[in-house]
Amino acid sequence: MSEPTGAARRRGPFRVGDQVQLTDPKGRHYTFTLEAGKSFHTHKGAFPHDELIGAPEGTVVRTTGKVDYLALRPLLTDFVLSMPRGAAVVYPKDAGQILAMADIFAGARVVEAGVGSGSLSTFLLRAVGDHGMLHSYERRADFADIAKGNVERYFGGPHPAWQLTVGDLQDNLSDTEVDRVVLDMLAPWECLDAVSKALVPGGILCAYVATTTQLSRTVETIREHGTFNEPSAWETMVRTWHVEGLAVRPDHRMIGHTGFLLTARRLADGVEPPRRRRRPAPGAYGEDYTGPGSGRA
Repeated sequence: MSEPTGAARRRGPFRVGDQVQLTDPKGRHYTFTLEAGKSFHTHKGAFPHDELIGAPEGTVVRTTGKVDYLALRPLLTDFVLSMPRGAAVVYPKDAGQILAMADIFAGARVVEAGVGSGSLSTFLLRAVGDHGMLHSYERRADFADIAKGNVERYFGGPHPAWQLTVGDLQDNLSDTEVDRVVLDMLAPWECLDAVSKALVPGGILCAYVATTTQLSRTVETIREHGTFNEPSAWETMVRTWHVEGLAVRPDHRMIGHTGFLLTARRLADGVEPPRRRRRPAPGAYGEDYTGPGSGRA
């Protein structure tokens, strides 16, 4: 049985062409590609690449300046944070939430709109595997080119499950029987008709938006559309901790707001979503609102 695409690059001794991440005594990272006969130079001295070729991960190398560096392959989280960018990347904390809360599984048929620099595409491809499908749509050709280069650099070449289309999702989406749709775009509410037609009953729509106004309009449009259940919305924040003996405290910096996520599931054809029972807060809607709790429904 053949290995999944890119798996061989993630294990075993270091080989020519592998990316290596060095960590210095202060925790700073340096990433480079192994080439026979080359040397890695820092202000603390140098060492030959050949010293790492054939060595196992977790090897410590010493420069001519007698400084030790730990050598490991960069994780996918390291890779996406340092990849060349055309647009802002989806950060690992949000990519992890998308994989979990949108229930991306091996073999899934997934549509993605808004490729950006290819960060989320890489996470999605690793999750769906060689026998799944990821069809990504990107409006800008220059962003698509950057994303293609980043994805192929991570996997070591083209991924068999990936198709990349330059153009608007709502104008070009022809996929059917799709399990999941992930939208990272300015106006995801404009795509709901196309997404609803593509998703299988029970399929999941996941949208990633930056602002509260985008979040509000997306949720309200999903509710009005009538082919999805009640959407769920949230954000995630990550705070690291300093641990040194009994000195255990949160770090002063954290990864705070990067965006909002929401999910909704496709209903079966011809089914009306159950009526919402909770009453909206006073003032939550404009004067022209006539829905539940307004007294004018």
